[in-house]
Amino acid sequence: MDPGFTAEQDGIRRTLRELLHKRCGPEELRAALDTPRGHDPALWTALAEQLGLPGLALPEAYGGVGCPVTDLALAAEETGRALAPSPLLATSVLAAPLILALGTDAQRADLLPRISDGTLTAALAVPAPALATALALTGPQDGDWAGGGRAGGIQARRVQGVWRLYGEAAQVLDGHSAGALVVAAHTGGFVRSRTLLFVVAGDAVGLVRTRQTALDATRPQARVQLRDVRAELLGSEEAGVADALSRAGDFAAAFLACEAVGAADRTLERTVEYLGRREQFGRVIASFQAVQHRLADVYVQLQAARSAAYYAAWAAGDPGGRGGLDGGGGLDGGGATGGRGGPHGPGGSDRRGERVGGLALAQALEALRRAAGEGIQLHGGIGFTWEHEAHLYFKRAAGDELLFGPVHRLRAHAAEGARLFERTEVSV
Repeated sequence: MDPGFTAEQDGIRRTLRELLHKRCGPEELRAALDTPRGHDPALWTALAEQLGLPGLALPEAYGGVGCPVTDLALAAEETGRALAPSPLLATSVLAAPLILALGTDAQRADLLPRISDGTLTAALAVPAPALATALALTGPQDGDWAGGGRAGGIQARRVQGVWRLYGEAAQVLDGHSAGALVVAAHTGGFVRSRTLLFVVAGDAVGLVRTRQTALDATRPQARVQLRDVRAELLGSEEAGVADALSRAGDFAAAFLACEAVGAADRTLERTVEYLGRREQFGRVIASFQAVQHRLADVYVQLQAARSAAYYAAWAAGDPGGRGGLDGGGGLDGGGATGGRGGPHGPGGSDRRGERVGGLALAQALEALRRAAGEGIQLHGGIGFTWEHEAHLYFKRAAGDELLFGPVHRLRAHAAEGARLFERTEVSV
């Protein structure tokens, strides 16, 4: 696939890379990870004020920039390169789309403008380890993953017209610092058993949040306990929660795939730079053919993952967006005629709307793990040290796979959705 980006998309990527280069270098990254929040509030403010990144894909009516969701996915490639610790994934990718899709007019008007300007961060809380299930990435949303009366779940009860939540959710991304929580809870008992989404204020009485130690420190996680916490139902009881979560999950997978591609690209770039100046046996290491073959394999796998990530971002995009791969006018919507074409080529069928995010994420995570692993090996002894950044990229791949995978289940679910292994009757 040969994507053609609009001038606006190129500008977003270039400006974001410059900002992260200045504000999120290796020293700034490690300093941010050691703070209670796990990210630098000043960087988040800069991303909001200078780029409008939190509201990039939100409508202008709610203070957003009004860009298609594809632009946010492309921005993820740059945040992935820097492993930028920020509430972007939790707020703008997981929580905001659910509020936009299911919330009432009053809820949207209250929450989305504050998310857009960066003054409010949000998080999606589901019982661990059900995040991938809730987002329909590794299988159907079967079973009572939100609780269903079992210990470890979250229950919702209406008492005198007020919703109250009880239970616990672990592995909540940025849940310890979010100003608002979108909580998935089970309600209705056996008669009307169902999962609904609720909005809980970060300072609600009975809400206890504790930051957890995570494998990937660049993605802070929290344990959230709800002890008779007052909550507000998101939307109505008839809202299509499962479909909204599935759509949010597909775009989140495309976003994560672009992040992984950016991280893999930066890892390969650093490795090539190091091998170009490091000498062994009187020769630059990069001149050895065996080393070149290993790097070439990483490069090929990276480019395949990038193509898949771009396609997934395009497929998850708003059909009414600006520019488009299918016409060569950018990674979303209808581009100019005579362009280079998109994933199905000029005149091909429009495949917009198909959910391929999980498959792209599986390929991107494998590419990142391969690039990070080779980077550690080819850096030699220094690559294994705590002070070097190589292990952070490897942990990003492993951490994302634990949260949103594993890879083989992402692929298996995609195969089931495509009915790849269905038996067909052959008449003789």
